[in-house]
Amino acid sequence: MSLAKHEVDATARDFKVLVADDSPIYRKLVEHTLAEKQYAVLFAKSGREAIDLFTEHQPSLVITDWMMPDLSGIDLCEHIRNHSRQTYTYLIILTGITEKNKLVKGLAAGADDYLTKPFHSDELLARVGVGRRIVELHRQLEAKNQMLEELALTDPLTGLPNRRAIEEWATRQLSGAARYGFSFLVVLADLDHFKAVNDTHGHDAGDTVLKKFSELLKANSRRSDICGRIGGEEFLFILTHTTKENANVVIERIRAALEATKFDFAGGSLTVTASFGVAGFEGTQAADFNRLVSQADAALYLAKRTGRNRIESAATEVL
Repeated sequence: MSLAKHEVDATARDFKVLVADDSPIYRKLVEHTLAEKQYAVLFAKSGREAIDLFTEHQPSLVITDWMMPDLSGIDLCEHIRNHSRQTYTYLIILTGITEKNKLVKGLAAGADDYLTKPFHSDELLARVGVGRRIVELHRQLEAKNQMLEELALTDPLTGLPNRRAIEEWATRQLSGAARYGFSFLVVLADLDHFKAVNDTHGHDAGDTVLKKFSELLKANSRRSDICGRIGGEEFLFILTHTTKENANVVIERIRAALEATKFDFAGGSLTVTASFGVAGFEGTQAADFNRLVSQADAALYLAKRTGRNRIESAATEVL
């Protein structure tokens, strides 16, 4: 066996095919036909068994008989189409029916293709091959869409979530905070005198500083927190399930770590600091996220006005 042949067969073994037919003869015929391609084949003797196997194994392609003792192939197609999946399933109906109006009914129920019994083995292989190519195209499209969605929610420089991603996350978490009574703290951070870094050392130096601060935020985030860059030198850091005192300890750790970092560039070395504004929520009615950010922004402005490189909290909590 050549290497190319081996690779094709290895790929085929990852392609699951579910065959649903109450006839042992036709199950054996399909099994014998598909054996050439070494697909991972599952067999069901009834529609109900097919649904159970489909739910458990999520096959990429289903070959179903039209007439079965409990559920018909039409019922099976409708069930699969009505139950959402992340990836597409290609459906082929095997049937002895030749009336066009009934075959159209099968396609309308969600089938992609049909093959009349008795079938020719090469034709079945060819139609399964078409289904496999279509499924793989769907997978490629889904992967690209997922990548585009991730790009739409990610800051390209730091790899952190962007404002849109944080807002979507925060809206869900605020509802949970109100329902289950856990704390929700918004921290707005801004690098001090950042324009001078870009003007003196260049934008590459500025990018290095932004990436370092992003690393500090990420290193101090738990699974129940989120941090992200919302534009320029401004960052959002949200902490949940903690006290304001503990949150201040974390923020102070980030502030001190940045201040202690020495950046060496061609034009010399420098240190950078950041200012932080904190706003908190704890109550039974979900707060407006933008209002919390506005309160954190007011606290940040106070930190800037009173000397920078410090942490200030909002005067009142949002209830």
